[in-house]
Amino acid sequence: MHRLKRNDRWINRLNGAWKAHWPVILIVVLCLALELGGNPVREALAFYRPAVQSGQWWRLITANFVHSGWPHVLLDLSGLVLLWLLFGRTLGVLRFWIATVVGCVAVGLGVLYLSPAVEWYVGISGVLHTYWASGALLAVARREWGGRWLLGFLVAKLVYERIWGPLPTSTWSIGGPILTIAHLYGAIAGALLGFLWIALDRRRELRRTNLSGGHRA
Repeated sequence: MHRLKRNDRWINRLNGAWKAHWPVILIVVLCLALELGGNPVREALAFYRPAVQSGQWWRLITANFVHSGWPHVLLDLSGLVLLWLLFGRTLGVLRFWIATVVGCVAVGLGVLYLSPAVEWYVGISGVLHTYWASGALLAVARREWGGRWLLGFLVAKLVYERIWGPLPTSTWSIGGPILTIAHLYGAIAGALLGFLWIALDRRRELRRTNLSGGHRA
């Protein structure tokens, strides 16, 4: 009986974790599974300019989910989990997925058309900056705790990367160069989403206020 109860508790905990965090769990599992595929999968899905220009447009999206090695994928996924814990409730599931798609497209097209010197890249860090920018702006607009600090840290990080390059700890962690311009493209996309969602939220709130006021009259 005790074992059955313990098993039930674990099952309930797992179900609860899945219901609360399934979007980020899916991305984590996807990235880890692709990394297990090694070089063949990486080379098939990475952003490779000649391949993209020859018609393999899916690489603009898939490049965000493959990585250069285990240190790279673990670093990026740690950032993903942290950002989900910070902004998961703020964004919600639908906006999280919208930010994922928009971030992938923005990073891919940004690198393709605005960074012609980049021949090859992989990694989800650009999309992480989409989550960060949109989530922080929404947190500031809603006056959530820490929103301004997190937004300020993002701006400071982007400025640092534009002037001095990637943070030293990031370079040491993955053992190779980091495409910081992808962070900027992702953050710009996130900022545009954030401002759009703030405007939509305010419009919705104004509409609710007007409707409630009309009922009182």
